[in-house]
Amino acid sequence: MTQTKLRGLVAAWMMALAVPALAQQTPDDTVRQLVDGLHFRSGEIAVEQAAVHFNLGDQFRYLDKADTRKVLEQLWGNPEDDSVLGMVVPTRPALDEAGSWAVVVTYDDEGYVSDEDASKIDYDALLKDMQDGTREANAEREKAGYGRVDLVGWAVPPRYDASSKKLYWAKELAFNGEPTHTLNYDIRVLGRHGYLSLNAVSGMDELPQVQAGMQQLLPMTEFDPGARYADHNASTDKVAAYGVAALIGGGLAAKTGLLAKLGLILAKLGKLLIFGLIAAGAAIKKFLSSRKDRASATVR
Repeated sequence: MTQTKLRGLVAAWMMALAVPALAQQTPDDTVRQLVDGLHFRSGEIAVEQAAVHFNLGDQFRYLDKADTRKVLEQLWGNPEDDSVLGMVVPTRPALDEAGSWAVVVTYDDEGYVSDEDASKIDYDALLKDMQDGTREANAEREKAGYGRVDLVGWAVPPRYDASSKKLYWAKELAFNGEPTHTLNYDIRVLGRHGYLSLNAVSGMDELPQVQAGMQQLLPMTEFDPGARYADHNASTDKVAAYGVAALIGGGLAAKTGLLAKLGLILAKLGKLLIFGLIAAGAAIKKFLSSRKDRASATVR
């Protein structure tokens, strides 16, 4: 296993934070023992907590919550996180092989996310506001003694499929000016009561295989009957206070207007970095406000 590659997804409700990875590198035999002890599943996978199922082909296997936490926390050195539901792992390369990557599965039940804004989003403007937010956050990060993170741009531009209610995009990130950049690839599947998040983090050099794998995984993921987006009951179901733009902007838009659940890995330096969520929330709020202002100006 390439020990300099640490990946994972963590939830956070704080300003930027950096925590050291494993104090000592995990010996190869210990890694092999941990991986050999994992219980991989294939085929039809039911994730009852999210009312979701995966119909995995030969390309993927699934780990349940307990084994996922072993990988994230023991193998990759992430902080404890009880919010993860599972992990989808490519059959090859294996977790202990060079070039390995995985997809962390989480679910947010914040309510039905309206997609009315999806066709109106200016992704260039959204990217600019997100980049401005990261730059503003860097001043506070550096003042606090933490590293710098920059949103280089879209590694894969956002795309929303209105028929399947699935959204995907990928960001290219740079940490502390390092030449080796990080890939953060996201899929959101909208459902009746919330949305499923599929998140993969790797080096930018692995974009071709990660992108191909995520596109294969996309049609393998569906909500169960009764929990699908089309099953929404406007008279009874809770509706989220945000739309598709907020999902692309960073993650879960809380009632306070902040965004959460954006976990980023700096593999080269062996550190787990949590993005400045307040700045990200401000960027999305600025973007949505500017759209509203432009619309008002047009009406006038």
